[in-house]
Amino acid sequence: MRATCHRCGGDLPTGDGLSPFCPHCGAPQLFLSESYLADQLESVSSADTTGALPPPLPRQVDWKVALRCAFLVAAIAAVLSVIGLRVPGISFLSTIWILTASMSTLALYQHRRPRAWMDAGVGARVGLTTGLALIVTVGLALAIAGVVARFGLHSMAGFDADFAQILAQSRQTAAASAAQAAPEVVKLYDLPEFQAGIVLASLTISAIFLLIFSAFGGALGGMLRNRRHARP
Repeated sequence: MRATCHRCGGDLPTGDGLSPFCPHCGAPQLFLSESYLADQLESVSSADTTGALPPPLPRQVDWKVALRCAFLVAAIAAVLSVIGLRVPGISFLSTIWILTASMSTLALYQHRRPRAWMDAGVGARVGLTTGLALIVTVGLALAIAGVVARFGLHSMAGFDADFAQILAQSRQTAAASAAQAAPEVVKLYDLPEFQAGIVLASLTISAIFLLIFSAFGGALGGMLRNRRHARP
């Protein structure tokens, strides 16, 4: 059977002149048979294993586990926040849980991946992710609870009274500062669109503060856990 080089297509010597290299271009002519490769793959797949998940690469975050931990902590915060609307004592507990959510997420993450790399940078990224999870989960839970309370239970009278008092104080402050120059500014407080804008602005500021606080708390928690992990 005629044999040719896989690179240049030249004829390869046969018989006593057989060489592992092409005499024309010098390309190696050694190949692994498919049966040999199949045997190697089978031996690797049948090797003994502990069944444990491999640790992530150094300085990388296992985001699949981190997201699960973050949304678990956020779900607990959402439940506490909804209950806190009806039970004032739970509201304080909900606030504490939200402020310490990034550290709780790091604790869960390191519990599930004890060999994962942990430092201030990793903690800050996990903390920022936790803050985003809190904004989405708690915001959605409170929105649903508000709709149910408004149209289902008709129990938003207290919220309306508090919001009306805040608007009245803001209107008085604006009237005192605007004086006679811009009376139309005071009239803006009577517009529903302006009132909705005040609520959205307040929620946006709160969300930004929560993101910054969560990232800072995560960085601090990651730094502390890195030191603890480094001890013999």
